[in-house]
Amino acid sequence: MARIVVIGAGLGGLPAAYELRHLLPRQHQVTLISDRPKFTFVPSLPWVGLGLRSLKRIQLDLDKFVPRHGIELIHGTVTAIVPQSRQISVGNEILSYDYAVIATGPELALDALPGLGPETGYTQSVCTPAHALLAREAWEKFLQEPGALVVGAAPGASCFGPAYEFALLADRVLRRKGLRSQVPITLVTPEPYIGHLGIGGMANSRELMTQVLAAREIEVMANAAIARIEPDTIHLADGRTLPFKYSMLLPPFRGPRFLREVPGLTDPKGFVPVLPTYRHPDFDSIYAVGVVTQLKPFEPTPIPIGVPKVGQMTEEMVMAVARNIALELGVVAGEPIVPTLEAVCFADFGDTGILFVADPLLPSRTTGGRHRAIALKGRWVSWMKTAFEKYFLDKMRVGWAIPWFERWILRASGLMLVEPLPADFSLSHPTA
Repeated sequence: MARIVVIGAGLGGLPAAYELRHLLPRQHQVTLISDRPKFTFVPSLPWVGLGLRSLKRIQLDLDKFVPRHGIELIHGTVTAIVPQSRQISVGNEILSYDYAVIATGPELALDALPGLGPETGYTQSVCTPAHALLAREAWEKFLQEPGALVVGAAPGASCFGPAYEFALLADRVLRRKGLRSQVPITLVTPEPYIGHLGIGGMANSRELMTQVLAAREIEVMANAAIARIEPDTIHLADGRTLPFKYSMLLPPFRGPRFLREVPGLTDPKGFVPVLPTYRHPDFDSIYAVGVVTQLKPFEPTPIPIGVPKVGQMTEEMVMAVARNIALELGVVAGEPIVPTLEAVCFADFGDTGILFVADPLLPSRTTGGRHRAIALKGRWVSWMKTAFEKYFLDKMRVGWAIPWFERWILRASGLMLVEPLPADFSLSHPTA
């Protein structure tokens, strides 16, 4: 009997536990460790921060759903992992494992800038449920005494979609309330240009995003590095200042401390290097999925930024990791598989939105292109994001990771999710 421990019950961890349980006979134990009692559909947090969605609507109680699917659920915070002895510390308990799947998500590097973050700084965030609630509380006060609104991201940030969504959704809310004339909105981003998104842009993303922001009269400051934040002023590295009454700034991400403390387990930022199969290159008992995995930028940018790992990419990683572990255990036959890193993303702007499809996420390092890149704008995108939120929560309730019909629909759309390990891929070097 093997014990597979999944660390983290978010967008990567909960589906990983479900997919492992689906593939592995019950003689193998699947354990899920969560430092939070609830699963949260994180892509909807910008809605929560602006009072457009209740947090309760996008959360599930793990105790009600996980154990019924034959998965051991442990509530607690992982404080240490020892790959050499295959042990994990959770509080005062030490767990032994045969395989560990790291799916912690990121730690927010709020100490990257003076004044960043809601607890010890002066800006809001929508990266965690707690932060989204604080953002909503501050937003309700802001509506009583409106002023300048600054939305954006700090240098080193990697997921820019929520900043675009927040700025444009805020514009929509303010117009509905008749307050827009009192609120100048500025979007400040370290991206080299609007629509870069940390992936070198795609299709007509630059033109579409520029048009949408201009139509909403949102001032744009791209290739801008925030240096520090004071109670009512954002200072840029070039000396410019931005006064604000309310600000939502996305912080940089890094891996959790307990990972960073293990020599050789992560890069300097705490992200886990992986082989094409998403196994660690030096510790063959460790796999990783989601935001905590290392993914290097396609090309350097004037201001350092990271690469986003969107939801569909995480599902692809989950599929690959679960099957590759099952392969090593002799449960399935065949060859290792790898995620295609194709990305689909819905960005909701209130009365419209943009669907992004990048196949794969990053351009080829040899040709500089992708198999396919699409950016489509329309009101229907907002409806699709709402429908996907409900679908994802429903499948987490019933214990599905990526059901056969979802895979069939995506394949019919030309998105393969996973593929056999290519002959020219190495199992001894991390992915680029």
